Amino acid sequence: MTSTNYLYFIVKTKPQFQGLINAGQICYIKESIYNKKQSVGERSPSSAKLPVFLLGSISNLDYDIEVSNMDKLSAQEVELLQALPEVEERLTWFREREALQTALGLTLGTPVIVEEGGEKLRGIIRYIGPITETSLDLISGKFFGIELQGEDRGKGPTDGSYRSTTFFACEKYSGIFAAFSKVRPVVPSSLSPSVPKHSAQTEAEGLNVGDRVTYFIDDKCRHGMVLYLQGDSVKISTDKDESGKRGGEVEVPLHEVVKGEVPAEPESMVVDSPPEEPDTEDLYTDLSVNSVVEVTLGDRNSYGIIRWIGTPLGRQEIMAGLELEEDKGVSDGTIFKERFFSCPNKRALFVKLQSCRPDSRFQSASADPCKKMPKLEETERETEHSAGKMETVPPISTEQVKHILIGRMKGIQGHCNSCYMDAALFSLFSCSSVLDSMLFKSTEPQDAPIQRTLLQDIVNPLRSKGFVEGRHIMKLRQQLQKHGYSHSFTTDEKDPEEFLTVIMHHILALDPLLKLSTGGKVQESYCYQIFLDQNRLLLPTVQQLLEHSFHTAALKLAEAPSCLILQMPRFGKKYKMFDKIIPSLELDITDLLCEGPQQCMLCGDLAKLECSDCFKESLFSHTGFKIFCGKCSTQVHSHPQRRSHQPTALDIPKAYLASSKPHTLIRDKLELFAVLCIETSHYVSFIKHGPNSNDWIFFDSMADRQGESDGFNIPEVHACPEVGTYLEMSIAELANQVPRDMKGVAKRLFCDAYMYLYQSPSMCLYR
Repeated sequence: MTSTNYLYFIVKTKPQFQGLINAGQICYIKESIYNKKQSVGERSPSSAKLPVFLLGSISNLDYDIEVSNMDKLSAQEVELLQALPEVEERLTWFREREALQTALGLTLGTPVIVEEGGEKLRGIIRYIGPITETSLDLISGKFFGIELQGEDRGKGPTDGSYRSTTFFACEKYSGIFAAFSKVRPVVPSSLSPSVPKHSAQTEAEGLNVGDRVTYFIDDKCRHGMVLYLQGDSVKISTDKDESGKRGGEVEVPLHEVVKGEVPAEPESMVVDSPPEEPDTEDLYTDLSVNSVVEVTLGDRNSYGIIRWIGTPLGRQEIMAGLELEEDKGVSDGTIFKERFFSCPNKRALFVKLQSCRPDSRFQSASADPCKKMPKLEETERETEHSAGKMETVPPISTEQVKHILIGRMKGIQGHCNSCYMDAALFSLFSCSSVLDSMLFKSTEPQDAPIQRTLLQDIVNPLRSKGFVEGRHIMKLRQQLQKHGYSHSFTTDEKDPEEFLTVIMHHILALDPLLKLSTGGKVQESYCYQIFLDQNRLLLPTVQQLLEHSFHTAALKLAEAPSCLILQMPRFGKKYKMFDKIIPSLELDITDLLCEGPQQCMLCGDLAKLECSDCFKESLFSHTGFKIFCGKCSTQVHSHPQRRSHQPTALDIPKAYLASSKPHTLIRDKLELFAVLCIETSHYVSFIKHGPNSNDWIFFDSMADRQGESDGFNIPEVHACPEVGTYLEMSIAELANQVPRDMKGVAKRLFCDAYMYLYQSPSMCLYR
């Protein structure tokens, strides 16, 4: 059930003559039916009723309930309310609109107070979502998974798991799953929820005489001890009064007092910013969690990634928690026994958000002082301002490669384990249009920003200028991580196939590139992993590997693909099944198709039979499935060694069988356009950009580096015509080549191939 197809309501008062329905129950109706009823209601203003279903009911019956008895809910509000077990409680909290709005605004990493066992415990939100499985037609309740902090560690019931499923990780008995009614932000703000009157409790219940507290006067943080509680105020014995003298007493409103002691100026943990220059406060308002930033500390810059943004106790301004690239921080993500994020020790630093600025190493203009990174003309418009202008830049042609792509600071700039994404995107879009449809197809509103980033910030600059700044790749990684596909998209290395599947399937909903037929069923996928049962090949071509894999798995192609992405047979990133693999510049897939006319491999007439038992007999051919016309099959299988073979009939269109005229059969072939290679966990790519044997280029997003810890990666693209020289050699000559002695980068193509990309010359422009 999705919010786009259904509308939701909560019953405000128990309907008459509906004994099974109580106030507080949630119901739903199809939006199309609701719209029809509304149009009828406009013409008939009498008390309108809606035929609604009860959410969670095992009955398929609908109930006519008057519209006046119900209030509308958003799907997000339903998720929150579904976490409350009693219908009366749901109605009570529904009426507390501020509490619902506050809960909708809670995000991962937010410090909160959670009620558990009559206590108010401090923690940080680590998970938001359902914790129980439900049927497909039921919206699950949304719970908050909270990791307890400080002295409250060990007071919870879980370690982040619920019913054998782990939703987040924390110490034993330091995790809690709670409904929104039990959770509120630590920092008082306009978002703080109201407490329903039926369970109203004063904050004073959390304070006792003698407690050490932190309180605020004139926006300044001070400390003291509770003398006594009086209504909505607290009498405090101060450590220092307004004049800075010790001793004295002050009466403070309850909402300005926090139990516990937070240093007023935590200088050892929080770095205050230098005085701001005029008109700079809004320069970097687009910074968010996982933004790559720099901050000035003393007389030099430090670089890192924002891991947390918020307002910790004792501070009035918005702070950012940074994970630095070097051990120049003060903690592992904690500040005064409270954890806001996790990182290696001495890598965490907390500064004012407005002190952070985008990492200048990935700004084209910022590299000018180095005199080694070329300036790029600032002609691109920001993605948000050009969302409606989906411009088309064609792939780089063979004639343009030398002028646009070749050189240092060309291609896609790598940063922080991005080589898998850099190599994949460069391979797919620099010189090929086979998957351009994914850049322009209609997509869901929530996924449109990713599509715009891919097109306007990456593909178009790559094709028009030959260079993509690393910050644009980081932006894409941040967007993917925000969508929840992986919590480490911005930091960890991934496999290219994982990234491509997320982009093509989960984000842009591209039709599967590959349709495989096996046992009368069709399977769909985006990449094909080559598997071999026995390794009888010594120096295989890609054509041989694909055919042997299809033969082993009894597979056929249900249709000719426009793009075929093949993963080479490897065990992990280190172990290779073959020392060398010979690239097939063309893949002949005619015999791999499950339908269509095929030629007899001996006489060239229309083939009618295929023999899988003859597949590995090199007497006929070193490659290809063994298919014959009826006459040739009879002759071949009259040999004593082949009499036990069992040929099977091919699926041939009836039009070919009925016609007496000879047919000219055209073979289906795919052409190679890119190869991804991996060595020591680093991905690079080769591009076949033209028809000539020497039309090859090599791309490395981290070919060189300028500077050390405060430097930046230099991507490079260069021609590698030596590849064509080796491809023209015979198999015997290639077998005798010693990898370390091969010229240029040819060794990496032949020995380190990870993924081959093929396209259909006749289909790549249309699908």
